[in-house]
Amino acid sequence: MLKKIELKLPVEENQNNLIKYLKRQTGVTPAYFKILKKSLDARDKSKLVWLYGVEYSLKEYTPQEIPIKKINSNCRIAVIGSGPAGLFCAVRLIEHGLKPIIIERGEPVEDRVKSCNAFFSEHKLNTNSNVQFGEGGAGAFSDGKLNTQTKDGLNKDVLKIFNRFGAPDEILYLNKPHVGSDVLYTVLQNVRKYIEDNGGKYLFNTQFIDFSTKDDKIYSLKLKNVKTDEISDLNVDYAVLAVGHSARDTFKTLFYKGVNMQPKDFAVGVRIEHLAEQISRAQYGEKYIYLPAADYKLVSHAHERTVFTFCMCPGGVVMPAASEEGGIVVNGMSLHSRSGVNSNSALMVQLNSGDFGGEDLFSGMRFQRNIERRAYSLSGGYKAPVQLFGDFLKDRISSSFGEVSPTYAAGTNFLPLNEVLPQTVTSALKAAIPDMGKRLKGFDSASALLTGVETRFSSPVKIVRDENLQSVSVKGLFPCGEGSGYSGGITSSAADGLKIAEKIFDICCNSH
Repeated sequence: MLKKIELKLPVEENQNNLIKYLKRQTGVTPAYFKILKKSLDARDKSKLVWLYGVEYSLKEYTPQEIPIKKINSNCRIAVIGSGPAGLFCAVRLIEHGLKPIIIERGEPVEDRVKSCNAFFSEHKLNTNSNVQFGEGGAGAFSDGKLNTQTKDGLNKDVLKIFNRFGAPDEILYLNKPHVGSDVLYTVLQNVRKYIEDNGGKYLFNTQFIDFSTKDDKIYSLKLKNVKTDEISDLNVDYAVLAVGHSARDTFKTLFYKGVNMQPKDFAVGVRIEHLAEQISRAQYGEKYIYLPAADYKLVSHAHERTVFTFCMCPGGVVMPAASEEGGIVVNGMSLHSRSGVNSNSALMVQLNSGDFGGEDLFSGMRFQRNIERRAYSLSGGYKAPVQLFGDFLKDRISSSFGEVSPTYAAGTNFLPLNEVLPQTVTSALKAAIPDMGKRLKGFDSASALLTGVETRFSSPVKIVRDENLQSVSVKGLFPCGEGSGYSGGITSSAADGLKIAEKIFDICCNSH
């Protein structure tokens, strides 16, 4: 019989001592023991403790997994995009016995890393394979955070699949699980092998550029090899559209084909960097030395515009994330160890259609692009504009770094962010950062480093889908994930991919 119990472990103690604490609390020696949940109680900084939810049994016990139903079907399914939404959709389709073709404009992750490094060091941008595009999507060059605000029942499936393909066991029970980009690279290659070994197929360096319909249902895709410009057609029964939030050219293609889309509000801002030690000390006190680099999540209503932190990367770096020539975009990334000197997060100002015109579907997209190009123009290239917060607050150009050195790999230039970002955004940041400093000591340090510009927080458009998760305009076309406006982050995007796969499986079953 399984029993559940909560255990407390001082942060100074090793997790391997949990069974000793269980024996002390219950007087029994378990034959089966499993951690279900782990979170940090930091309310009293002098007595930091890990809270564990565990289950145990006095007899041997083997958890049983419910088998996934399979079908022998000739359904022709294309998954456009290999970010979290597309890949998890493909994995679940494979589990159901279906054999999708994954269409990815970028490169396999091992080649993609090389292209990104060439951009960081030599400013040679591959517009089809970069931090936004390629195997793994934008999530492959992030912290690999798997916590989410959504309550989707498929979130646990997402964690199990990540773990199955190489993510550490701890993601199954940590309150704020993360993988780290270095581990994600291995996970992606393991997923690819599984898909290919089970009849799926990848078409890398292949861009979806058009589609044809028959009786208002998708019939074929037009594809372009981005290296040779060769055009080909692929007949399909169903197509999953998981292109990510930065596929601006694809959004235009869909619009011109009459796919129903809506403009969507989003946020823009900067990355803010502090010393990781400073953040950890502020969050945990002197016992921070026993803990991983601290994270934070802050919201400010000190200005009429809500300002919030997003994609916080403890012990991480600020990433060059441009996908178009002549524009600067930043993102954040951590490795699994989170052992970097700095910590950073996106510091975002919420905007609405009135801020960027709202006159047509692509006014938000143009708004984002204009900011990116202004940053590039003022900097004279891909070096990111940076400013110390103290100087930003006083409208003066920084001349030297303080205690925080930049981690942005493509180089930086001291520039006035007031001239890069709209006045609405800069005034909101000036009000919000001191306000956030009231809740997190040192957040508003004069030497905190601001790096611009963060414009790819979310998709500027939403592709409308019906109750069957298909486009309201084209039967058999399934908008999926962040680029279609139905998720925000790795976990919710992956869960949306699983949801789409289940729907396609049901349709294929009913068609037999």
